[in-house]
Amino acid sequence: MHERIAQVVALAAVTALTGVGVVHAAAPRQLVADYAAQAKKENPAFREFSATRGAELYRQQRMRADGATASCSGCHTADPRATGRSRANKDIAPLAPVANARRFTDAAHVEKWFSRNCTDVLERTCTAQEKGDFITYLLSVE
Repeated sequence: MHERIAQVVALAAVTALTGVGVVHAAAPRQLVADYAAQAKKENPAFREFSATRGAELYRQQRMRADGATASCSGCHTADPRATGRSRANKDIAPLAPVANARRFTDAAHVEKWFSRNCTDVLERTCTAQEKGDFITYLLSVE
């Protein structure tokens, strides 16, 4: 019992220190709700996420400043239910939760990879709306 209380206190301390609301999420739908709250702060006109915009973000080829093209689907494959391959030639578990139940269940992990991949593909940080659209699309994949 005391161990469980210690775990809860430790989690509360980490949450308080990070100050990032998204870190609290434990499930994809909660993560989407947290991104919606952030998107409303970033853009008061925000209404809802779009699976269509998320699919476009996933598939769109972009020309990077170095002349290379990049897209999410370049590593994760055109089918987000499939195993992808990193540029380092390592397997990437499927992005779609229907094929990978662990996907979008750890908010800190999600933020880490959005940070890395948005910087790599878009050469900037993703907005909360882009993150929400992206996850909404992947949740719609059957």
